Amino acid sequence: MSTERLLHAVQAEVEERREELVGISHHLHAHPETAWAEHASAAFLAESLDAWGFEVTRGAADLATAFVAEHGTGSRTIGIVAEYDALPGLGHACGHNVIAAAALGAARTLQPVSGELDLRIRVLGTPAEEGGGGKIPMLEAGCFDGLEAALMVHPGPADAVLARPRAVAHFDVEYQGTASHAGAYPHLGVNAADAFTVAQVAIGLLRQQLSDSLRVHGIVQEAGTAPNVIPGSARGSWYVRADTLEELDVAFERVRACFEAGAIATGCSWELTETSPRYAEFRNDLELAEIFTRLAAAQGRDINLAEDGPRGMATASTDMGNVSQRVRALHPYLGIDSLPAVNHQPEFADAAATPAADQAVRDGAVLLAQTVVELLAGGVRRG
Repeated sequence: MSTERLLHAVQAEVEERREELVGISHHLHAHPETAWAEHASAAFLAESLDAWGFEVTRGAADLATAFVAEHGTGSRTIGIVAEYDALPGLGHACGHNVIAAAALGAARTLQPVSGELDLRIRVLGTPAEEGGGGKIPMLEAGCFDGLEAALMVHPGPADAVLARPRAVAHFDVEYQGTASHAGAYPHLGVNAADAFTVAQVAIGLLRQQLSDSLRVHGIVQEAGTAPNVIPGSARGSWYVRADTLEELDVAFERVRACFEAGAIATGCSWELTETSPRYAEFRNDLELAEIFTRLAAAQGRDINLAEDGPRGMATASTDMGNVSQRVRALHPYLGIDSLPAVNHQPEFADAAATPAADQAVRDGAVLLAQTVVELLAGGVRRG
């Protein structure tokens, strides 16, 4: 079968299974689970792949909510990446339900043509992208070994083919002081909440000296229980982002010093704990991006390599960046007509189960499968 006919074949297969794929997306959307707690979501996806004849390994890399599913005996292995974790309090406000459904759709669609492509399909179920970095221990455990490429799609407010995620460090900070009556015995207290105030003021002043590529942001999750009690403990969660891991190393130490300043100024003890491996910046494979761009245009998607229009959330962070440092990788964004809502807003969670999001499931499955076809069979004469 020629490349052109293979492209048509996988598109027709997606169309035939469109209702099933949209059902997968809506099921995940209706039952959101956060990082490392995606037990039902991972089981649901693994069961679907098992029913389709994939050989499924649950608990991959000793992660309870990870899986790897393979089909085919070809000499060329392509990874299709699925994410399915939700955000605390926001549900699928990053649209990972769309990612997972498109990934399964692409894998299912490639099954009938895998023999002609000399293809072995590997679906990687990767937990905790929204903080935790499930892909990183999977990468270290060999789940991505032997791949010719790793591909996924991500929903956003607009189309974009080139992902530009930054490196990021995730960490928690805890201060320990001494509680005391705030009115009668304030002199006996050591105020842990004040330590965060000092740290955040220091970070605010530091921003003048930070480059435009750096981001520092976080939340204070606990800082006392009553206004008449000096807080004896406080804790928060923070991110530092940078264009590269090397730049992140330098910025992280400067931010760390701001939190240390809070402890010194108030007399608190303190602890900083990185809560996941650091995410690397994303390395785009331009051949894959060019193939995807051309195929997306044929599907009516507003994607071009020049990226001269409104674009998706291309400058966030993802553990797919770590994968891209070792494996050829593709991470384009498919718009779901969400504007003015953008990722990580409750309105985006609503948008992730609309007809536009369902179209992204269909388009994502088609385009991932077609990109694999073009990559592996591009030398076959069209016709």
